[in-house]
Amino acid sequence: MRYRVLGPLREVVFCHCTVCQRTHGRSAAYTACDHAHLELTATEGLRWHEHDGARRAFCGNCGGRLFWERPDRPTISIAAGTIDPTCALVPGRHIHRESAGAYERL
Repeated sequence: MRYRVLGPLREVVFCHCTVCQRTHGRSAAYTACDHAHLELTATEGLRWHEHDGARRAFCGNCGGRLFWERPDRPTISIAAGTIDPTCALVPGRHIHRESAGAYERL
């Protein structure tokens, strides 16, 4: 599975919801871009599933989370850890803080 982003990325949002905690093992860090700016260059192994009105993608080979989207939004969220480290991602806000694990310092 490979992709590239052809436009600007949003700041990183840290999600502490219970779904992210279960699927990532802790809070999740996501950036985002317009759907039109995401190009999937190799899709082997890419798997999608739906939960709570959102679609989530993961690598069928390693299980790593990749994308998150809702049909009513013009953007697609991208797991920040999958972005090339030379990209200058900017940290942003924390959401669903009330669900954060007791081990997390916010």
